[in-house]
Order: sequence, then structure tokens, then C-alpha cells
Amino acid sequence: MEIFAHSVDGRPEAHWEPLSHHLSQVGHRAAAFASLFGAADISCAMGLLHDIGKMSESYQNYIRSAPKAGGPKGPDHSSAGAKEAARLYQPYLGRIMAFGLAGHHAGLMDGGGHEGGNLSMRLTKSVEDYTGWEDHVLGLPGAEVLTTGLPRFDRNRIDATFSPSFFVRMLFSCLVDADFLATEAFLTQASGEPLPARGGVITADHLAKVRTYMAGHRRCDTPLNRLRSQILDHANGKAGLPTGLFTMTVPTGGGKTLTSLSFAMEHAAAHDLRRIIYVIPFTSIIEQTAEIFRKILGDEDVLEHHSSFDWDRREPARENDEDDEGPAGLAKLRRDAQNWDAPLIVTTAVQFFESLFAARTSKARKLHNLAKSVIILDEAQSIPIHLLRPCMAAIDELARNYGATVILCTATQPALRVQDGALPRKTRDGHAEGLEIGDDRELAPDPQGLYKQLRRVRVEWRHDPVSDAEIAARFAAQPQMLCIVNSRAHARDLFEAIEKQDGAAHLTTLMCARHRRAVLADLRQRLAARLPVRLVATSLIEAGVDVDFPEVWRAVAGLSNIAQAAGRCNREGRIEGLGRTVVFEPAEVEGRKPVPRAMIPFYQAAKNAERKIMRDPDADILGLEAVREYYRWLYWEQGYAALDKARLPDGSPIEIIAAIRDSCRRLEFPFARIAQAFRMIDDVMDPVIVPWGATTEEKASIDALIAEMKDESRPFLPSGAQRRLQQYIVPVPSGARQTLLASGAAQAIRAKDYGDSFVLLENPSLYDERFGLRLDDPTWRTSESNIM
Repeated sequence: MEIFAHSVDGRPEAHWEPLSHHLSQVGHRAAAFASLFGAADISCAMGLLHDIGKMSESYQNYIRSAPKAGGPKGPDHSSAGAKEAARLYQPYLGRIMAFGLAGHHAGLMDGGGHEGGNLSMRLTKSVEDYTGWEDHVLGLPGAEVLTTGLPRFDRNRIDATFSPSFFVRMLFSCLVDADFLATEAFLTQASGEPLPARGGVITADHLAKVRTYMAGHRRCDTPLNRLRSQILDHANGKAGLPTGLFTMTVPTGGGKTLTSLSFAMEHAAAHDLRRIIYVIPFTSIIEQTAEIFRKILGDEDVLEHHSSFDWDRREPARENDEDDEGPAGLAKLRRDAQNWDAPLIVTTAVQFFESLFAARTSKARKLHNLAKSVIILDEAQSIPIHLLRPCMAAIDELARNYGATVILCTATQPALRVQDGALPRKTRDGHAEGLEIGDDRELAPDPQGLYKQLRRVRVEWRHDPVSDAEIAARFAAQPQMLCIVNSRAHARDLFEAIEKQDGAAHLTTLMCARHRRAVLADLRQRLAARLPVRLVATSLIEAGVDVDFPEVWRAVAGLSNIAQAAGRCNREGRIEGLGRTVVFEPAEVEGRKPVPRAMIPFYQAAKNAERKIMRDPDADILGLEAVREYYRWLYWEQGYAALDKARLPDGSPIEIIAAIRDSCRRLEFPFARIAQAFRMIDDVMDPVIVPWGATTEEKASIDALIAEMKDESRPFLPSGAQRRLQQYIVPVPSGARQTLLASGAAQAIRAKDYGDSFVLLENPSLYDERFGLRLDDPTWRTSESNIM
């Protein structure tokens, strides 16, 4: 009986894929992927073994029964390859391979140690007879070849046990991506279709485009532009340095976005690196950054991957998918996002780091494409404190063992280097813990001098509590002023206090993106015309929003927030002298916390840094030494355990680095548990569509799109719908959205077709032009809407 790996619907067996062909194809692809980090033979062996369980009579009967998509799953065919790897290769390597082999469909599992499925159970499990598999596997590397191919890990590092666990992840990524691509290639060709367009790497053409753009963008007409050119030239001058870890400490206004892109492209060309991954902490600025890069490189070479473009989710079918955008359309972008096979990827810190610790095959596929890449961590100080150590371990691992370059790019470097002496533990040889980044790996010329040259503000710290009335009075006296507070409730109260003042405005995340942009466009015009603008906002405005006020007030927060707020003050240096930034402690108001609990450690660290520099009248709270002091105090005060403090779904804590270390000796890494616990953001936010329009025509356009989506006679989602809807989404807590749905204030559009992918606000009274979406009372309606 012929042994097959895949059948083809409606075609005779002569057109099916023999098992030997599939195993060979996957082994070849996996080896090519892993060759970038010296593990080609190991990955090849995994590819050759991964589906040998399909030899069983029960699986061959199953495949001949014409299984339907969504129907019963076939017999276990993953355990066989894992069992053979454990038998054929020495215990250490065999078990490392077995993780990926056993999980190449279900995902990485725990090695053992708790109830439920784990690798140890799979390796002792009885499986269907797969005798004769050797006849279908050609060129399986011997144990001696694989052993010599093992990478050498530095076991003197404090987190040395992280290396083997990460190696498992990278091998797993190579296998599952190779398996998917090989299967796709066979089934596509069997159907008579051409292979779909996929992927791309950096070429000389990309470098030429960046150089051309930077040459045209370069200006020397002002001192600021001359300084930006000096920063660019200095960074590019270091492109020939070896791959690894770098810092780029450039104050706000220094042009670090374009400079980091230019360096990354020059560095990639110098070292034959394959792609650039630009990691941004805030979804609110990722689109504008991606748009800049598209302008330079073109649409097809820039991939966005974030919550609004989360290609990992199952999305509703689209009509005319290939015609959505450009010649390749969204279909190619979706394919590229599956494994980040693109020259330039713009993504969020959430997507990037959670993928590094994921167990699902869909999220893990992209990991191997991080090898030999340039990774730019914009606003590096935003890495969550409770996951700092695992994130640092992953950054270090990519640079040490996978040929990647990682750039920590920020105006306020978070003191993660060894020489900063900020992390609360020492290595075995007595050195301070941290990333090994020498001073020569700083890409900015003289960061201290840069800060002095680019300084645009003086920061005052008000120690006595400040009432909303006092801030409102200052608004009345200062026609152009911005006040940033820590909660939406405080922003609402403060705006109500100044609402009747000329130019009063309010920004909140409860407004959809299109609404916020309309507000920002109006106030920018007023600022340029020197008209009154009195803006109250939450921290969203600190996330790269380009506004310029002569005076900014900021409610107490961490030093990075204060620095971001100060970056909105005298941003372009248009006023004589220094702009004024005031840090204040809000007066207590019943039902409103002056400092949110999650922000208290950052606030205390900022207070400590401020107290230390009070003794020096010339010192600056945002100076580089003050910033280092802030992070030293923050990390030490939090303590070692607080820098690795994830939680499982049941609320129990887990230290990720400790869990890996404790399980390393027996190779029982808890991959599934780590994936459950590793969450950059604790609060899950769900989208609500708000059909808002700045003009009658715009409102009519979004209403027409929603009407099309509701039309059940249409089998597909309207072309480009998801991209258009993105501008009309308000992210709310999951519980709040459930309340809106339960009350009838919101409805899921065609739930039977799309599930809860598209939840539409049905009660227009709940969306306020001043405050955005109301969440306090989902049944509230305006008096006008109640008139029949």
C-alpha cells in the first residue's frame, strides 16, 4: 500500500503526496531556516522525522476516508517522531528535538511536572504501529553529526539555562514553518494554481531607497537640523561594527526614528542581515511610523502586525482579497505576517515579546526569522517591570546565539547595561547583572552633550497637592497649555472645569482614532495660528503625538512619562528660552486616586531621583544621570523577584527564569505554562465599532460600509473593510463590552458568520463628542433620542 502524507480533494491517489516527498521537503526547508544559527542538521532530522507516525495503518485509513475540514481529527501522528528522536539521539539532544516533534500541531507542551499532557507522557505513550518508517526517510543525519552541530552556550551567564530552552523554541519554529510552507506548496500545485507570492528580505534596492530618502530629507538650515544630520552620520559611521547589542540614546526631537532605520539598513547591508523588525510600544503611533516607512520603501515591503492587524486570528473571508491594496493585496500581507517573512516589519512590543514566549504554532512560526535580523526596540524603557528579566534574557539570546542585532532606542535609557549597576543581583563571577553593551556601542554622539543641546524645557516639581481649580485658573491665564493626567476620570473632571474657556479640548482613548485625529488636526491648526488651545489629555498624547505647547503640566508619574510630557513642550524651540513643564501631585478627590496603584513604584522612584538632585540647583530631573539614578532606585527597590513576576490564569505566580532554570537539568521546560503566564498587558481590551464621522459625508460612508457588512446576502466581508473599520474602533475592557452587549447598547454584526469580531455600538447616545464612549451607564440615552 502506498503511504501518503496528504490527500487532494476530488483527485485520485496518483495526485496525492507520498510521505517520503513531504518528509524530504520539510527537512530541506527546516535545514535552510536553521542554517542561519548553525543547526541545519538538527532541523533537517526533525523535518525528516516529524510525520513518520503517518505510516500507521489507522492513519492511512483515515486519510483515505476523505477527512473534511473541521471534522474529526486523525490518529496521533506526532508522538512517533518524538519517540524516535529520543531513541536515536543522545538523551539531551533527543529530548530537545522531541519537544518540537511532539508539538508540531498542538504547540509546545510542558516537559512534565503537572497533570495533563506533557512531553514525558507523550514519550511513554502507546501509539499506532509505524513500522517501516525508515524506508521513507532518506539522509537522516547520524547522532555524531548532530552532536557536533549543537551551538555552544555560555554557561557562566546568570541565565545560562535560558539558552537551551530558547534553542528548543527556535528549532520548533523552523519545523512548524517548514511544515506549513511545504504543505501549502504541494496543495497549491496539486490544485493547478501557481504558488502564492510570499516574503522577501533586504536587498541593495532597499538600501538605495533609504539612502535616497535620507539625502533628500537632510537639512542644514537650522541648528536643530544640523544636529540631526550629525546624529545620523555618527550612527551610520558605526554600521560596520559587529552584530550584537547597541543603544541609541537620542533626546526627543533628535530624529531617532529615521536615524535608527538608516543605521539598521546600513548595518544589514554590511553584515548580510535579512530583515528589520521595528518594535513600538504603542499602537497609537505604529500606523504613522509604518506610513513613513512605506513612503520610503513602498507598500509591499513594509508589514504591519499589531492588534488591529493581528493576522494570527482567524479572519472572516474577504471578497476580492487580491485587489484590496496594490498588486499583491492583503492576501500577501496576511501570508507574510504568518512568519514575518518581509524586509521590514513594524510591530508592537506586545506582539514581539509574547511571540518569543508563545507555545502556539501560529505564533511560533515567525521566531526563526529573527535570526540574522536587526531588531529596533523603540522606547525601550517601556518593557514592563514584571517581565523585565525574561525580556532581557530573550534580547541577549538573540544577539549572542542567533546573529541578530538589537538596538535599545530611547531618550531615557532604562539602565539595563552591566556598567549601569542597576539590577539587584550579581553574576557568579561577582559582576553586576545586565546586558553587555560597551560604551562604544552607543550610536548617538555624546548623549550627554546631545541632551544639553536639545534641551527645550525646565521641569518644576510642585510638592503641595494641586487642585483642579488651580489648574483651571492656570489654563485661564495661559492661552496655550497642555495638562496630562493619569486617568480618564480625572481628565473628564478637569475638562468640565475649563470647558467654557476659549480653545478648550479633550483627548481620551474612549474616542475612536478618527475622532482623536480630527481633534488633533484642529488644535494643531490653532497652535500654528497662535490661537488659544487648552488641552486636557491622558497619557495617550505622550505616545509620539507631535504637538508643541509653551507650557505643559503633568500629573505625577514615572520619569519616562515626565520626559514624554516634556517632549510636547517647546518641541520645535520656537519660544525664547526654555518652555515650562510642571509636575504636580493632584489633590485628593473622593472616588479618584491621585496616583493609580500600578504607577506607585514609578512615582516613588521619580520622587527619589527628584529629591537627590534638589541639592544641586543646576541639576535636571531629565538629565542622563538622573535617569540612571531613577532606574537604579526603581529596580533595586522593586527587588529581584519583582522583575520576573508573571501570573498563570488561576492567579498563581510564576517566575519564568526560575521555572526554566529549575526544569533545565531534566529538560522539563514548562513551555505551555510560560505561554499562559507571559502577558505584557494584564487587562484584555476588546474593540467596539463607533460609526463616527467628522463630516456628513464621512458619517454616511461608514454607515454604508456597516450596512454592507450586515447584508446577509453577501457571502464575504466587503473589500478593505477591516482597514477602514480600524479608524472607528474604541478598545474597552472585556467586561465593559459584555455589559454593552447584554444591555443591547451594542450588537455583534452577523454573529453567526463572524462571531464577536465586529461589535457595533447601537446606542448613539453613548458616544459623546467631548468624552468619547460612555461606559458608566449602557442604558443612558439623550432626551432627544427618547422622543418618538
